[in-house]
Amino acid sequence: MVPLSALWLPIVLSAVIVFIASSIMHMLLPYHKGDYLKLPDEEKVLPALRSAGLKRGLYVFPYCTHQDMKSPASIEKYNQGPVGMMTVFPVGPPVIPKFLGLWFAYCLLITFFVAYLTAHTVAPGTYYLAVFRVVGTAAFLGYGLGTISNGIWKGQTWGFTIKEVIDGLVYALLTAGTFGWLWPR
Repeated sequence: MVPLSALWLPIVLSAVIVFIASSIMHMLLPYHKGDYLKLPDEEKVLPALRSAGLKRGLYVFPYCTHQDMKSPASIEKYNQGPVGMMTVFPVGPPVIPKFLGLWFAYCLLITFFVAYLTAHTVAPGTYYLAVFRVVGTAAFLGYGLGTISNGIWKGQTWGFTIKEVIDGLVYALLTAGTFGWLWPR
């Protein structure tokens, strides 16, 4: 067993590497450019949403309880559309430094638990590929597969979901490479 304290460098360094890679992937590479769509007729929709008094939260429409889902009125609302979910943020410009700080904390959290699992399953001095395999699998579970639920339950397009899974695979490979390189000998 490897003491977790011996893994502080791969934990921090892999989180930094993933943070930088994700910034490059989302800001410089073109494949995420079309991920978000503009509301049609936004000039009319936004005032209507504003007048509804929306607060921060996740909204579903048309709204109905589980008991009401099969009622003719609910079925008609679903058939008329639109059907969807909408996330509302607090009013004001996006606070990008806060989001980036939370993303980095999330990267540290994933790498901490990856390190915890690997420290208890891989011995010191284990060769690079064995460390890479365990770390990469665990990191992929954290970064890549969790996003699939958004395609299943929240209506996120499968194209967008697949891009997130691919991003997660890249982050997992970078994490695995960092741990394999810095694994205690």
